[in-house]
Amino acid sequence: MPQPTPEPSLYPFVYLASQSPRRQELLGQLCVRFELLLPRPDEDAEALEAECAGETAEQYVRRVTLAKAEAARARLLASGHPAAPVLAADTTVTLDGAILGKPTDVEHAIDMLARLAGREHEVLTGLAVVDGAGRILPPALSRSIVRFAAAPLDALRRYAATGEPLGKAGAYGIQGRAAEFVAHIEGSYSGIMGLPLFETATLLRAARVDF
Repeated sequence: MPQPTPEPSLYPFVYLASQSPRRQELLGQLCVRFELLLPRPDEDAEALEAECAGETAEQYVRRVTLAKAEAARARLLASGHPAAPVLAADTTVTLDGAILGKPTDVEHAIDMLARLAGREHEVLTGLAVVDGAGRILPPALSRSIVRFAAAPLDALRRYAATGEPLGKAGAYGIQGRAAEFVAHIEGSYSGIMGLPLFETATLLRAARVDF
């Protein structure tokens, strides 16, 4: 009588294809052990986040997330590191159908914040996991709504002057001082931070990560 094929062993860690301190903190919250798998100097990581004409915010975040996962898979194969699942993510903010990416400077950040003030916007975070065999699992998408209170321009300028908005989609980090502007959220707080924990845990368990 044929014996059932044993399931593969659990993986003790995951590779994180992101340099975001917030994503690292959130993985730690799940007690997931991880190693960073960051772009090499010869990779143009910023090019992956370039917008394509005519795509919606959802199409954008799904495409960029999968592109990051594919790049990370290739990076792992080229590195010679031990096999383990890889986690990639991308977060974008959208208002009136426009994608609000990372501000280029403080003035750009102030302009973005002024557009968000007194209004609701959507935060989308895409997740993709490459399993230990190199297959990309069905990706996940987290949607959240954030409503900013009306805020005077000098308050937005003070916030932008902290430097916190730079490098963040939509020019703010909800876990930081920008919380003073957030009147209401619907959805996933961790997703707004950049790594929705429910979806992350589901994908990592599917990839047989031990945590």
